Amino acid sequence: MHGGTQRTAPAADGFIAPIPGSYELPVVSAAADGAVLDDTGATSSLHAIYDERIVLLSFVFTHCVDPDGCPLASFVLSQVGRQVLRDPALRSSVRLVTFSFDPVRDTPAVLAAYAKSFRRPEMDWKFVTTKDEAALAPILASYGQTIQRDPDGYAFSHQLRVFLLDSQGQIRNEYSAAYLRPEVVLADLKTLTLATPDPTPIKPQSHLARAGDDKTGYENHDYQTQSRAISARGAFPRTPLNFDAPPLGLPPFSALNGPVPLPSHAALGRRLFFDRRLSHNDTIACASCHLPDQGFTNQELKTPIGIEGRSVKRNAPSLFNVGYQHRLFHDARESRLEQQVWGPLLAMNEMGNPAVGFVLDKVTGLADYAAEFARVFPDQGITMETLGAALAAYQRTLVSGNSVFDRWYFGGDTAALAPSAQRGFELFRGKARCVACHTIDKTFALLTDRELHNTGLGFERSMRKKPASDVIVGPGLVMNLKAEASAGLNEPPVNDLGRYEVTQEPSDRWKFRTPSLRNVAHTAPYMHDGSLATLADVVRFYNQGGIANEGLDPKIAPLYLTNLEIGELVAFLNALTGDNLEALTRDAFAQPIGDRH
Repeated sequence: MHGGTQRTAPAADGFIAPIPGSYELPVVSAAADGAVLDDTGATSSLHAIYDERIVLLSFVFTHCVDPDGCPLASFVLSQVGRQVLRDPALRSSVRLVTFSFDPVRDTPAVLAAYAKSFRRPEMDWKFVTTKDEAALAPILASYGQTIQRDPDGYAFSHQLRVFLLDSQGQIRNEYSAAYLRPEVVLADLKTLTLATPDPTPIKPQSHLARAGDDKTGYENHDYQTQSRAISARGAFPRTPLNFDAPPLGLPPFSALNGPVPLPSHAALGRRLFFDRRLSHNDTIACASCHLPDQGFTNQELKTPIGIEGRSVKRNAPSLFNVGYQHRLFHDARESRLEQQVWGPLLAMNEMGNPAVGFVLDKVTGLADYAAEFARVFPDQGITMETLGAALAAYQRTLVSGNSVFDRWYFGGDTAALAPSAQRGFELFRGKARCVACHTIDKTFALLTDRELHNTGLGFERSMRKKPASDVIVGPGLVMNLKAEASAGLNEPPVNDLGRYEVTQEPSDRWKFRTPSLRNVAHTAPYMHDGSLATLADVVRFYNQGGIANEGLDPKIAPLYLTNLEIGELVAFLNALTGDNLEALTRDAFAQPIGDRH
């Protein structure tokens, strides 16, 4: 808790509860989803059960006899529930959820009988479990719940943990047995009802589809790393992509900017994509900057680092659905993937190769590649065209659609999209005017107009004096550094003129390509230079009308969005995540890294 917490009068045992609203509850992480059964036997999901309410979530099993375990959790929830009924503000916004991790014995009928011991008829209290233990495991892992069945097979050993979730599905507090007191929980519930909705985006849930540690909460003293062991990665090659019909929400594959990839070409391209030997000194692969578990970009760096630590001036763009793009790189200097792939291979601050021939000779000298190119391209072998074609083929398989937005908008599933995201969509195509550049067609949506625009960000980076800024030097440790004091910490800033560097047309200064917004929740940081860390930061940037300059795009003007509207717009952007990101990531992990032996 933060912010000079105040306390109420002491209870009978001397405990003093905090005064609601006198402290803050920082976001811990996003609450995971999963398929569940309620105590009537109806199928649902955790997010549907949460239903954008403030939620108190406990994990129990009904046969527990430990007085400081499950019975305590259910008793405290019942006491909290009674107080919630007496408070109109809480009654309309709070829901209790009890989740059983014993689906074999705690059937819906057993849960319904258990609920009668604690739940009054008028209480908003859901009791849920899963259909089997296979469906249970990923949910427990997502919430950090470790359980072990005792040798007698009757009971479980587990640590009591009760979670407080806000209405945006983010975990805001966690209670152990020592801190699970009704008065504390009630103070936290009231604090959340008093708080302004936080527009911070919900982070991706699967650890296979996000950075090992996205540094959420790093500004707080109680920060804990979310790093996971590499050995925990699951590697499962995909079956070849079915190119008969695209995922819902995407254009037909005939709209790809290039041939539909053959499985043999894509397999060879995937191998090349993860091979460090394609760089001059055998240290950097394509995947070094376009990391599969970080949205095929790099969530940990504003701009990537090439061989020998050389700086790259622009953010690594995500590769999701790149096969549909006709304008490549932030300045749109290439039009086909077959040619684009040679840019990073030959850039001296990326993979550092001095010439095309140098790369081809190097690959030809690797016996395993010589044989594979001869098999995949029997009449051509290793050439500039075939190497480009293979890398392009793999990237064209990185197709991702069928998001909850697609199922709602194109599929007609009225329950797919949460109400807050629906309101965000109305802002997206209305007041916020996002759709002017991030277009939506009648039957599909790439969410880009494929044009280039001057938002003022490039102008500001090039022309204005850098102001003092806050620098986080450690968990919860922030220093405010003047520009001159931090100058020695970085290389001198690069004046990036955008499209002008390609055309030399003055009207193209500081114009950059409109990115697709598909899977945008997984592709931070944002903008051509990675200077905006969160989706909320991006919305705020456009809300202020970008940065004024003589070439500012006329579509950009102040939006006058409220904080609540910013949060709803971010909720919509989070709903653009495709349903196969984990499959794409697992497939990538199945490819061994090419390295010198």
